[in-house]
Formats: sequence, structure tokens, C-alpha cells
Amino acid sequence: MLDMAILGLLQEAPMHGYELRKELATKLGTIRAAISYGTLYPTLKRLKLAGWISEAAAEGDTEVVPVMTSKRGRVVYKITAEGKEHFADLLTQTGPETYDDAGFGVHFTFFSRTDRATRLRILEGRRRRIEERREGLREILARAANRLDAYTLELQRHGLEACEREVRWLEELITNERSGRAPAARNRAGLTGAPSTAPVADPTTTGAASPETPRPQQDRP
Repeated sequence: MLDMAILGLLQEAPMHGYELRKELATKLGTIRAAISYGTLYPTLKRLKLAGWISEAAAEGDTEVVPVMTSKRGRVVYKITAEGKEHFADLLTQTGPETYDDAGFGVHFTFFSRTDRATRLRILEGRRRRIEERREGLREILARAANRLDAYTLELQRHGLEACEREVRWLEELITNERSGRAPAARNRAGLTGAPSTAPVADPTTTGAASPETPRPQQDRP
């Protein structure tokens, strides 16, 4: 996931580590794993050893770099020709990992550079994954709702509602892809009611909400 995200960003422009970390946060938003400098720089080193990126000293870099980055923030990373080929190969991948939350999120971020057939396969695979998750939650609610405490029950219902919203969103995207239409533009100022591109976490793998912090009734969909 991180390899693909870094190569995709560096294909847009050369960046030093501090810029890359900021752009990863901006591009990936809530779907990103917590990317620390302790995670980022070893990944950059590995990509360089593989020949997919190169580095050079920055010229005229006057941007203030956090102390914790030391001089590494002054190194500019660039994607190589081999890195561009590898990124192009990553874009064509449509295996099960591209249907999971993190994998789907990163691939979706670079959908504008992905061919339509690949986009369709990933969207359809993601839809199947979320439909399976939705059915699992429905089964839990039908079989064990009377044995769940109020907070765990609320968590499962929230997860079910989120899955249903994502399935509807994916179906809209799939319909658009099949007809050759781009996704409908949404209100950038408000985004109220717009489906999020952030994948839905599976509440069946998380703990129940704490009784001390119940979800306010007015916030329910």
C-alpha cells in the first residue's frame, strides 16, 4: 500500500520526506495507516535499493523541516523509469488485497490513472467484499441481537448502515463505469450526504463501544 502511494505521489512531482508525509495524509485521508517518519524513511530506502526511486540533495530548500527529521528532509526523492514501470504494474493489480480497506483506498486514490476494465474489476470485487460483510452483520443481528448489550447492538447496527451506504455508492460507480461516465460531481463546499471514499471498517472485528461514551441519539443516520 505505502509503496504504491509513494510512487504515485512521486510521479506527480519530486518531493522530500516531509512533503511526502504531508501529501500522503492529504491524498489518503482517513484511510491511511499512521505513517510516521520511522515507517516512511525505511520504505523510501527500500524503494531506492530496488531502483524505483532516486535521491538528490535539494537546492534552495528554505522550508522549515521538523527537528525530528534531521537532514533527511533536505533530500529530494524522484521516481525512476523503473519506478514508473513498477507503479504502472501496481495499477493493474486486481487481486483480493485490492478489495480490502487499505488496498482499495489506495487504488481508488489513483483511479484516474487506471484503465476502465481494471477499475471495474476492483469496484466489483470491493462490492462483493462489502456485501459479504453486510450479510455477516445481518446474521449477527438476526441471530444474537437479544443477547447483545445496547452499545454492542448499536455498533453492529452502525456497521450495517455503513455497509449498505457503501454498497449503494459502489453500485453507482459501477453503473457509471459501465456506461463510460465519470463519477457525478459533488458539492465540494458542503459534501453533506456524499458517500465517503474512505472504506468502511468492519465492526465485527472491533471492540464494543464504551458504556461511558454512548453514541448520541441525534447523530444516528
